[in-house]
Amino acid sequence: MIRTDALDQLPVRTAVPALERALDHRGVAVLCAPPGTGKTTLVPLVLAGLTGGGPVRRVVVAEPRRIAARAAARRMAWLIGEQAGGRVGFTVRGERVVGPRTVVEVVTTGVLLQRLQRDQELAGVDAVIIDECHERHLDADTVAAFLLDVREAIRPNLRLVAASATTDAEGWARLLGDAPVVEAQGVSHPVEVVWAPPAGPVRPPHGMRVDPALLTHVASTVRRALAEREGDVLCFLPGVGEIGRVAAQLAGVAAEVLQVHGRAPAAVQDAVLAGSSGSRRVVLATSVAESSLTVPGVRVVVDSGLAREPRTDHARGLSALTTVRASQAAGRQRAGRAGREAPGAVYRCWEQAEDGRLARFPSPEIKIADLAAFALQAACWGDPDASGLALLDPPPAGAMGAAREVLTAVGAVDADGRVTDRGVRMSRLGLHPRLARALLDGAAEVGGRRAAEVVALLSEEPPRAYGDDLAAALRTARRGGDGYAARWRQEVRRLSSSVKDVGGACGPDDGAVGLVAALAFPERVARARGEGTFLMVSGTGAELSDESGLRSAPWLAVAVADRPAHAASARVRLAAVIDEDTARTAAGHLRFAGEEVRWAGGDVVARRVERLGAVELSVRPLKEPAPELVREALIEGLRREGLGLLRRTRETEQLRDRLAFLHRTLGAPWPDVSDGALLDRTEEWMEPELSRARRRSDLARIDAGQALRRLLPWATGEAARLDELAPERIEVPSGSRIRVEYGGAQPVLAVKLQELFGLQETPRVAGVPVLVHLLSPAGRPAAVTADLASFWRDGYRAVRAELRGRYPKHPWPQDPTTVEATRFTKRARR
Repeated sequence: MIRTDALDQLPVRTAVPALERALDHRGVAVLCAPPGTGKTTLVPLVLAGLTGGGPVRRVVVAEPRRIAARAAARRMAWLIGEQAGGRVGFTVRGERVVGPRTVVEVVTTGVLLQRLQRDQELAGVDAVIIDECHERHLDADTVAAFLLDVREAIRPNLRLVAASATTDAEGWARLLGDAPVVEAQGVSHPVEVVWAPPAGPVRPPHGMRVDPALLTHVASTVRRALAEREGDVLCFLPGVGEIGRVAAQLAGVAAEVLQVHGRAPAAVQDAVLAGSSGSRRVVLATSVAESSLTVPGVRVVVDSGLAREPRTDHARGLSALTTVRASQAAGRQRAGRAGREAPGAVYRCWEQAEDGRLARFPSPEIKIADLAAFALQAACWGDPDASGLALLDPPPAGAMGAAREVLTAVGAVDADGRVTDRGVRMSRLGLHPRLARALLDGAAEVGGRRAAEVVALLSEEPPRAYGDDLAAALRTARRGGDGYAARWRQEVRRLSSSVKDVGGACGPDDGAVGLVAALAFPERVARARGEGTFLMVSGTGAELSDESGLRSAPWLAVAVADRPAHAASARVRLAAVIDEDTARTAAGHLRFAGEEVRWAGGDVVARRVERLGAVELSVRPLKEPAPELVREALIEGLRREGLGLLRRTRETEQLRDRLAFLHRTLGAPWPDVSDGALLDRTEEWMEPELSRARRRSDLARIDAGQALRRLLPWATGEAARLDELAPERIEVPSGSRIRVEYGGAQPVLAVKLQELFGLQETPRVAGVPVLVHLLSPAGRPAAVTADLASFWRDGYRAVRAELRGRYPKHPWPQDPTTVEATRFTKRARR
């Protein structure tokens, strides 16, 4: 029996007629409705014709999370008086609850991606709703792009709704071809904001780490909220680990403490979503409760102000979630949970002054995540570089380049980026391409069942209580009775059905676990350096904790690692022991064997080397390296350490300064003598000496000044004018020949003031007036001028008044332009 009363109470019902008109007219629409209004539950039922008497249509609802997909399907089934699996069902990875009568199917966006790759037409589906699209998950962005392709090319009648919990819908409307935006007003009650920052200093989050002091403060804030307010408390924390630690600190509170996250057992999730049974509740949740789920009974929200986002270090091959400050939009969503059913309050565990400095919206996942899986989906779709996909944000070029390198290495795409048959199979496993490679290739080596067991461990990181030894974690999962072990066994069954159980099924677990992990992450194969430290073949250092039982391992296959901010090495969270043969097998594409001549440690190093990436396996000195390799190494040394490796004198430096001045002033044919330009033209000025050199000491014997003269414009005859255009010295009225310094922006002539008596105009070189540094008789600076005539007229009088008493033996005439210049004192001159 349809629960009409419950349906009539959903605020989104007032927007349904406008939504139906938009879809009838345009086929696309953006629906904006706050959390709790019924957009996830009522709208699919109406579009499917299960309420309201419309024609029956098949509707697919895409949710970003499995917990949300299950909850939405069960809620809709309850609203029409059924159980999930009847006219409303759901499909998530590893679980499918649908029946022959199902017309509304709730799926995760990942499942819908797989379905689109197998059946681009989505045969039999009349409408697709992409829910919570404002969260900007990568799968949701990709699904939308693929569906727009489908509408444009083969299914123009396919209805498409982008449903958002915020009013920031303009981007989605543009993406859907200026689709109509339909807004539903929520029934929101006032929410009082209580600023509750920690009393003492708290370290900012980095990596996965959250300061325990903040978690203690959050727990005390929950206790304070229970004392000051009525109703249930919903507390937002960044991850499962933080939820567990805060739950432990809430032992003994006068309330039932529940934990909600993607890994929580289904029974716990159902209990939270069913509402209170009489006693007060404290629900500790990740961001999954911001908009995907409605938790009844909540009157108070405690917000830690933290969230988790994916981050990828492409240079080091490390991908992980990292703790960040939650955005302002997330803060509004979280606070709104306190006002769904009645007036409420939100306790924010940060300073009010910090709020305005938070990011407005969370980062789109496409900008920050590992894009290997996305790139494989795009390649399977026929658009390897994703340039033809309608995306709100284009994928970063660097991240796509790194993704294509991964796909090429695992055989998913060919050299041109086109998907291979192997890549198609990998894309349909519902795994990251690295894990798909490990499953397929590992099955041939250790058997399908055992490969599936290891890959299931890698696809959802086991709890920290399982330890950092992957083989030991496998044994714990096999005998475990916790929620993780149950999910792991379910995933093992799914993966085992995808591969044949052939190959080396015998042998110890440790070797099999290490091989499969190394196949998944070959760049993280690492060799011991001593004291629990390792070097990955990617070149990144890695460290184990002091308590780890893996510290004596000669080689590791690192499955999970993160690199804290400002740390030189990554911290190993999960790894397996391997031997060198396994390392060679897994990371074979990174093997190099041959002659290596390079600049290292301040000199040319020539050797025959075999290595896996940055890990050297064997090294022997090379007695007769190829001359061209030596020459390149010497040039590399010059680039690193500079041209100071050559023999240089003051005359050499002055010649270089003169040439630089002429190039700057007159341009061609006078050469550019900057370091970069000289290193680009070594064949023109450093030969044949450079090709005869074999080591650093040989460079020190090359006369840089003599070599530089080879760059003078001899062919045009201009070289003969070097001394005319940029003379080393200028003769001044006293008869002295004074050196000109060309190292600055303007040529400098430093000369004693009395030696310029009688000179009316400033000397020039190449048409440029020199900057005259006028010195006292003792050689100390007295004045600086680029206009000598102006100085004699305006500045000399002050200098004369200051210095004539100090240097009475030297001439200080009233009019210096009319007397003879001199190097001598008055007496010596007489």
